[in-house]
Amino acid sequence: MALRLVKKTPLKIILDSNAFFVPIYFKIDIFREIKRLLNRNIELILISPIKQELELLVTKDSKKNNRNAALALSLALKCKYIKLDVPKDALVDDIIVEKASDWKAVVFTNDRMLKKRLRNISVPVVYVRQKSFLEIDGMI
Repeated sequence: MALRLVKKTPLKIILDSNAFFVPIYFKIDIFREIKRLLNRNIELILISPIKQELELLVTKDSKKNNRNAALALSLALKCKYIKLDVPKDALVDDIIVEKASDWKAVVFTNDRMLKKRLRNISVPVVYVRQKSFLEIDGMI
């Protein structure tokens, strides 16, 4: 009898725009830390509204903020990009909540209000703890 290897589908992790600033402000390697924290096959997801948010940040504000936003955007491009057809007036947080629920995905965000909304629908949330490491709130 031959053993069959079952390839588990990767756990999707949607990254909010603020997640891409974590390496800049807190010097945390988010890619390595997420793998360490979850200890499983993962797929980091960049959804189109987040990419648009980052692209907008690159073009406005001060030079320092533009540079940080450009670096955050370059980090975002390491993730799997998913183009979503959403209304132009849709709120990014609403899209994240909807997709996280639909895809049974984890969300990486430091936004308090978004974390609360996700917790209310039992979506696990990865966030920065004590400005030095990542932690997860919720069951996977």
